[in-house]
Amino acid sequence: MLEGIIDWLNSFIQHFGFVWTAPLFISGFIIYKVCSAFLVLRPRRACRTALYLIFSGSTGMIIWVGDNNLLLTLPVFFAAVMLCTRGSWLGRLALASILFCLVMSVCAMIDTYLGSVHSLRGLYDHVTRLLRPAAFGLIYLAFRHRLPESPPQLSPRLWSLTAMLAVMPLCALTAVVVIPYGPQYDSKAALRLTLSLGLAMLPFVFLTSLALLVAVLVLAEHERLTLASRLAEQRESYYQTLQRQEKQVRTLRHDLRNHITALRGLLESGKTRKAIGYLEQIAGSPAMAGGARECENETANAVLSAKRGEIERLGLTADFAVSLPEPLPVADTDLCALLGNALDNAMEAASRAQDKKINLRCRVDKGLFMLRVENAVDWELQDDLQTTKPERGEHGFGLACMREIAERGGGSLETRTAGGRFELIACIPVPDSPGCSQS
Repeated sequence: MLEGIIDWLNSFIQHFGFVWTAPLFISGFIIYKVCSAFLVLRPRRACRTALYLIFSGSTGMIIWVGDNNLLLTLPVFFAAVMLCTRGSWLGRLALASILFCLVMSVCAMIDTYLGSVHSLRGLYDHVTRLLRPAAFGLIYLAFRHRLPESPPQLSPRLWSLTAMLAVMPLCALTAVVVIPYGPQYDSKAALRLTLSLGLAMLPFVFLTSLALLVAVLVLAEHERLTLASRLAEQRESYYQTLQRQEKQVRTLRHDLRNHITALRGLLESGKTRKAIGYLEQIAGSPAMAGGARECENETANAVLSAKRGEIERLGLTADFAVSLPEPLPVADTDLCALLGNALDNAMEAASRAQDKKINLRCRVDKGLFMLRVENAVDWELQDDLQTTKPERGEHGFGLACMREIAERGGGSLETRTAGGRFELIACIPVPDSPGCSQS
């Protein structure tokens, strides 16, 4: 009966060989989906197709304990991941190691140990081919709800840690599969020892790879929460600064009658010099440093007025064109952080450039809050636009803060550099309000 089934399967495969490639492409597609959840794929269709085909071929590679196919697959697999994805090279290297160990450990366990099952020897080739997509499919179903919607972002320090941890399963996999390769391991005793070692180590490699994928997700969530906390503190700091400035203005207005009475007394008594000195003290008050009104929105006006003063003290030139109504459907803390961080970054760059002008355009029109800031840059910006300040632990959150605000509001933030000019554009959808322009 069993021999009849085997003969029928062989006949079917010979006539419909193309159908037998389906398990390879299914397995490759599953690994491709997992990879795309953890890494940013390059947009070119050729890169995505190449990555998918390499994954399909890798999952179909025969991996025996004591075989050198692993070493033949490794450079191709790593090259495909590194060339067809983008982002932190440490992150790509770490995840390439983890995915490679995951795929190869499954293939090695299926290929090596199913052959020892006597009742399946006639069906060995067919069963191993079908078990691969089944195994990868079960892994995907188990982790489907944990896969991130967008690739996780870790700091270089955490990516380095992940890459070092990924070396452990990679070394264990290589030791179990590759080292027993050679004529010195042809004896039955050596083979039994090798198979026993593989039976212990391959599940370790498999479970460690899964654990590292989960660890990446946990670390990414920790990074996200830490960043959110820092950004919330930064937004609150901007808002508290504005509140202090407004309090100074209210105090000055409240004491204005007393100041007038004191000045009148000095002038009536002929103490002109003292009166002038008193006026100079009042004029030097921080509350009197406010400039012209920039727009109707009080929060935006306070931020822009304060920043214009800082820009002028740095010897820079500000060109603001702002049209924001008072009933603005954007939280005051978010508005402070957007305008404040954008201008802080522009001031830092313009102060080091020959062109000292900063251009800012901001308005609400047709349901969109739009912000555009442009300034000159005289040095090469890093790809991740990290801060150039030495205390990176305390700085560099401005752009991340603005991007978080834009994405949380369903919008976007884009940056580009061309011709020595840096441009930041933020667009956030906002509900229509009575004061918003609809021109």
